[in-house]
Amino acid sequence: MEPDLPSRDPRDRDHRELRSSEWYTGDVRNAYIHRAWMRRGVPSSAFQGRPQIAVANTASDLTPCNAHLGEVAQSVKNGILEAGGIPLELPVVSLGETQVRPTAMLWRNMAAMATEEMLRANPVDGVVLLGGCDKTIPSLLMAAGSVDLPAVVVPGGPMLTGTFRGQPLGCGTDVWRLSEEVRAGTLSEDDFLRSESAMIRSKGHCNTMGTASTMGLVAEALGVVVPGLAGTPAPDSRLLEGAHNSGLLAVELVRQDRRPSTFLTKASFHNAIVALAAIGGSTNAVVHLLAIAGRLGIDLTVDDFERIGADVPLLVNLQPAGRYLMDDLYRAGGFQAVLREVRDLLDPSALTVTGRPLVEHLEDARIWDADVITSRETPLLTHAGIAVLRGNLAPRGAIIKPAAASPHLLQHRGRAVVFDTIEDFRARIDDPDLEVDENSVLVLRGCGPKGYPGMPEVSNMPLPQKLLERGVRDMVRICDGRMSGTAYGTVVLHVTPEAAAGGPLALVQTGDWISLDVTARRLDVELSPEELASRTPNEATLAGFAAPTRGWEKLYVDHVMQADTGVDLDFLVGSSGSKVSRESH
Repeated sequence: MEPDLPSRDPRDRDHRELRSSEWYTGDVRNAYIHRAWMRRGVPSSAFQGRPQIAVANTASDLTPCNAHLGEVAQSVKNGILEAGGIPLELPVVSLGETQVRPTAMLWRNMAAMATEEMLRANPVDGVVLLGGCDKTIPSLLMAAGSVDLPAVVVPGGPMLTGTFRGQPLGCGTDVWRLSEEVRAGTLSEDDFLRSESAMIRSKGHCNTMGTASTMGLVAEALGVVVPGLAGTPAPDSRLLEGAHNSGLLAVELVRQDRRPSTFLTKASFHNAIVALAAIGGSTNAVVHLLAIAGRLGIDLTVDDFERIGADVPLLVNLQPAGRYLMDDLYRAGGFQAVLREVRDLLDPSALTVTGRPLVEHLEDARIWDADVITSRETPLLTHAGIAVLRGNLAPRGAIIKPAAASPHLLQHRGRAVVFDTIEDFRARIDDPDLEVDENSVLVLRGCGPKGYPGMPEVSNMPLPQKLLERGVRDMVRICDGRMSGTAYGTVVLHVTPEAAAGGPLALVQTGDWISLDVTARRLDVELSPEELASRTPNEATLAGFAAPTRGWEKLYVDHVMQADTGVDLDFLVGSSGSKVSRESH
């Protein structure tokens, strides 16, 4: 049963009027239908000037890192009710990084689109966004930026640290490390499998500085999280307290009409980039921040990560760039202690969801363990930000994370060993007859947004077994895909344009000399322009590119943009016409 469908542009109305009142106010048939179907024990006062707050919840048993968000949602609801609002839980698309095939990144834009449309379609005045696992916070923020309803993020928080044989386990990072030791013959398969039950100790997302941890912290630096909440471990009762306070704040946001567009500016993204460098955060944050900025119509480019972040010091000693894990960061003073150390690098004009500047929330922060959070005077690295490389292999850029790389490989020249697809790589990498040594450069293509599709986390290629057995633990690797934020190594990734979009990576041949110079920000294949222009992709390369014929994958491949602009769909970028513009009810 559907009510009649008048529509009107809310930009013509007084913003102090609740958006939901257009559904619920009056004695006409439409208002009757909207109220009656929502009554079910709800008093009539629920529809009389009380903000309707959606709790967009990515909880799912198939997203194990977010499975506890139902409990968090209840605390949010309690806060909303205390503040006089009406909480309305809204399950939204949930992406389990370890479960979804072919890659969760294929569905990030779909999740953002679905959340945006559900917020636009329903009688809600504001939203609390509950996320944790890698793609959930980015997709929620992309949606919030597009629909521009008052919004606040509650990160689900990291898990507690598990141990194996007395040693702490870094979720993700130690999977890569231990699996390589098995291939090297220094760890038995039985011992590797025994560590499995110890890897995930509690509820929560990865406890390393992977993408999930990075995006929770970066969201606070952006200003969309209650200051001090990001990084709170998932089992910690203070997460529920923060969730309750976020519910209280959501009602205030509606009453003050404090929407993302009123406080998220280029300055907010400046602070996010500073934070990303200081924490040694995931390279995936680059594509996510570019996409979020794109939804808001903010002119953020990949070069801003270089300009703003390159000289920011690394202060957080966490895996994969360091030693400790997320619950150590929290006990050592937390994210705010890190931000306080780089306060002079932050833009003081950037506001937060509280209505106050980010820098005003840092006064009481302190470092309680200087081995986990170093002081500004004694950083782990003096120049830790993401480095943007250019050259004839990456005309529109590629990135590398120096904090996770081997210093001796940051300037390197070696012969290419080329793999046309991830299947080709898996079939040949451990071939004893593969012509490869520690000076070779491993090149994997066909893994970009269009080529795979979805830009999977395969850039941190496992090393050849015969080299592992000789003690080699890092090599230069180049790919048009992504890598897990929990991964490490000298990996050049996000090569743009990707091979499937006509990028020169499609033209590299095994035996070509490749030079990497991170200091000079260069990535080149040592071929003349004439030689490159004369080449065409081989049949195996072309055959490996995705060619979907229907459904979401077809829409995605036809419209997805490249890594340097955030891997969003081209028709979703920009603020013009993307806000809440019509209510049909």
